[in-house]
Amino acid sequence: MVALAALVAAEEGTIDLDEPAGPPGSTIRHLLAHASGLPFEAGPPIAKPGTRRIYSNPGFEALAERIALNAEMPFEEYLKKAVLSPLHMGAVQRGTPAAGLQGSLDDLVKVTREVMRPTLVAPETLAEATRVQFPGLAGVIPGLGRFDPNDWGLGFELKDGKRPHFTGTLTSPRTHGHWGGSGTLFWVDPDSGLALALLTDREFDDWAKESWPALSDAVVREQT
Repeated sequence: MVALAALVAAEEGTIDLDEPAGPPGSTIRHLLAHASGLPFEAGPPIAKPGTRRIYSNPGFEALAERIALNAEMPFEEYLKKAVLSPLHMGAVQRGTPAAGLQGSLDDLVKVTREVMRPTLVAPETLAEATRVQFPGLAGVIPGLGRFDPNDWGLGFELKDGKRPHFTGTLTSPRTHGHWGGSGTLFWVDPDSGLALALLTDREFDDWAKESWPALSDAVVREQT
């Protein structure tokens, strides 16, 4: 959701993807692509921008702060204006922009459909957001381990050549999406035209590493 809001902000000129933001040497693009050098949790940078892929909650909090500053309104208000209201979502922000958006499965399906067929931004903008940014960076995905390369778009995790992957073995390398510690995921495979949106009542753990790929493969088999 935050990434979609950032893409809307970029298209309307509220932000520039390559303007400075976050630690010295970092830009909004670095923050969106988890390449700013900021750590997973709060703390000083642990790498130079553009040298490692470090999934960073503080990075997305810094991103939201910059959008709020440029838009001259609280980020929660901008998120509602740019994404939630246009998509007729009932989700509400509780906690930080990096985590805490609460909504229904219907809300998640609406976002998944938006990623499949964008209406908030131009298709070319979403295409850029789902292409690898800062190619070749290695790094760790929390809970899953290290990947080299650990490809990421502008807020979207990219399957590419990652093995194993939460989207299973039958989705194409162009599959993109996201998953969270709350037991939530979505993915879109533009090659097959399939997508999956999932909410659970169990926090991410070893169960997800087994069940999510199996479910994803079952969805592909059912539809092909």
